[in-house]
Amino acid sequence: MPTPAYIALIPLLPLAGFFILGLFGRKYFKASSGIVATGLLLISTVLSLYVGYHYFFVDGKPDGVYQPIVALEYTWLQFSPKVSIDMSIVLDPISVMMIIVVSFVSLMVHIFSLGYMKGEERFAVYYAFLSLFTFSMLGLVLSGNIFQIYIFWELVGVSSYLLIGYYFNKPAAVAASKKAFIVTRLADIGFLIGILILAFHAETLDFSTLIGKLTSPSPELTSLTTTSFMGISFLTWGLTLVFMGGAGKSAMFPLHIWLPDAMEGPTPVSALIHAATMVVAGVYLVARIFPIFAISGPAALEVVMYTGAFSSLLAAIIACTQTDIKRVLAYSTMSQIGYMMFALGVSGYGGENGLGYTASMFHLFTHAFFKSLLFLCAGAVIHLVHSNEMKDMGGLRKFMPITHVSFLIACLAIAGIPPFSGFFSKEEILLAAYQSSMPVYIVGLFTSGLTAFYMFRLYFSIFWNKESQLHQPYNEGTLSMKIPLIVLAIATVSTGFVPFSTLVTPDGKAIESHVDIVFSIAPVSLALAGILFAAFLYKKENQKPVKIASSLGGLYHAVHKKFYIDEIYLFITKKIIFNLIGRPAAWVDRNIVDGLMNLLATFTGRTAELIKGIQSGKIQNYTLYFFGGVVGLVFIFIYLW
Repeated sequence: MPTPAYIALIPLLPLAGFFILGLFGRKYFKASSGIVATGLLLISTVLSLYVGYHYFFVDGKPDGVYQPIVALEYTWLQFSPKVSIDMSIVLDPISVMMIIVVSFVSLMVHIFSLGYMKGEERFAVYYAFLSLFTFSMLGLVLSGNIFQIYIFWELVGVSSYLLIGYYFNKPAAVAASKKAFIVTRLADIGFLIGILILAFHAETLDFSTLIGKLTSPSPELTSLTTTSFMGISFLTWGLTLVFMGGAGKSAMFPLHIWLPDAMEGPTPVSALIHAATMVVAGVYLVARIFPIFAISGPAALEVVMYTGAFSSLLAAIIACTQTDIKRVLAYSTMSQIGYMMFALGVSGYGGENGLGYTASMFHLFTHAFFKSLLFLCAGAVIHLVHSNEMKDMGGLRKFMPITHVSFLIACLAIAGIPPFSGFFSKEEILLAAYQSSMPVYIVGLFTSGLTAFYMFRLYFSIFWNKESQLHQPYNEGTLSMKIPLIVLAIATVSTGFVPFSTLVTPDGKAIESHVDIVFSIAPVSLALAGILFAAFLYKKENQKPVKIASSLGGLYHAVHKKFYIDEIYLFITKKIIFNLIGRPAAWVDRNIVDGLMNLLATFTGRTAELIKGIQSGKIQNYTLYFFGGVVGLVFIFIYLW
């Protein structure tokens, strides 16, 4: 196995890039900051692939089962003999898989940004923020204890805030960055409380120890399951609150409202944060402590399942009506993350029962490539037409052949068309749902058809529909923008053939996985129907979509307005929280708290005015006070004592 120093370099190299570019970039690396950050990340990616090869094929399976390997560990804060916060690096199937995904996709985004962001005044700052985000995400997935993951969790939040608000002179970008930060912080309150509940009862923060104590008969497990609040055990509360943090980061209903607005950041940022890495952090968190969910907390796992299924369907419905291409992709991301969540929710722990877990991780893996490809293709389109709206596009296949083919490949993958990667991972998710929960399977099946429809609605609207109005000399993009598209397109075609069920399972043991042609008839047929319906409506310019929208009336308008969920949040915050809680609290603060302090200050000031003459600095006054005191004492002792 590579030495701990080599493994530690994987996150530390992007951190070095952040400090170098953050401190010296604008002065010394203004033109070369992209090369510096990309070069450091290239080394980190090569190391990730090297570590992945050694773990999966050389060192990680000593007795036929993949074992967690603690590559580095030291005690940071010791609270008691039993409880401490250790900083550690742990390698196991999901952490190794994630460092490959994060570093590789981030590298593609770094390369793409060399052309896309060229000429930006804050070019070095942009790459410094990208490096900080990559470091935070790599640190998160390599964390060996639940509090360490929380530290990097918050660093990811800070990084996303900086990147979403990169165009700080745009009010919409500033508002979007604040919205993302506030909503995810609200969710993280639940995450922190969940950590405290689990750690207090289990007397540990270490993942392996925590899982060991809470998945087998132990005093700690008994304490958590027999203690309850509102009729619900502390274990269920703790796991559900931890999932709350994951639901916020992964934009699950009802904490999803930040994700579409986050598209205000640069498009490569959208590819990195909101497609391939940050939003899957919630899925990774549930997977990290999945044995506890599956063995000891089935009620909490049901919450994961139903939240994922509902979020998946809701996002797919909304995506069918959006006209901003990045927002369509944002809702698509929310829907696909929902797939991963409900796959975990329907999964068991050991052997073939763990198919849902493996399918979820497999879909996370394939989704990273085809969704980042979709976002980078969208970036290339926006770079050419200078608009996010579908109405400003059409006929671009003639002007953007590489982007067109790449986008088509990614659309076929996300629609679940064989032999593209999304087909294999989505089929496993649907099979796991079919074996465990028929309602969830039906929701997933229907959502897969909707996914094919709205993605090819997007595809035909951009590349077909009408003749392009471009007349000026056009350029599909620089070489640095084309290379990532080609590489990610190849990955989108090929990653479905990775023998994933032999590499990533809940218990480290390989399971048998294969494509059932009979089972695949229904989802593939629905996907093809969705594609054909999208072609019927959008391949050529016509009035059919407008007529259908008009016939649906208020229903279409409600879906287009995202079911007014944002408006409900605004009503609750502005009309209820601000008016009924905020304003009374502000009045108490101004008139009672500040008033009391002002009264004390006024009293102190006036008292000082009255007595300040006593310390005038004049010796004759002090002498007079002295003799006056002596006379007073003499009078008391002679006449009154």
